[in-house]
Amino acid sequence: MINALGRRKSAIARVYMTEGTGKITINKRDLADYFPSPILQFVVKQPLTLLDVAEKYDIKVNLCGGGFTGQSQALRLAIARALVKVNAEDKAALRKAGFVTRDSRSVERKKPGRPKARRAFQFSKR
Repeated sequence: MINALGRRKSAIARVYMTEGTGKITINKRDLADYFPSPILQFVVKQPLTLLDVAEKYDIKVNLCGGGFTGQSQALRLAIARALVKVNAEDKAALRKAGFVTRDSRSVERKKPGRPKARRAFQFSKR
């Protein structure tokens, strides 16, 4: 069993990968149940399809925090990291596709004296 961690925005994905038939279980639910959108399912499966190992591993995932887009991208990173742990030679192909890079962008905190993080209150010089 190989485990890996992926983060994106405020979402955290913990992946446990074993040899199997290609079943992906997220928080004890099937991938299609958890992510009904085919685009998000595609995002999650990208590293597996790139290396042609989609039917080779069973993946169990604990996902928490964030929204569905951040969760799917955190899961993609975690799966890519787990695949690198399985076979280090695959890292170059995954890096070239951009699946190993952690996207550190997250929401900036709100500052006091402002309505949002950077927006200032409306000002008129009358």
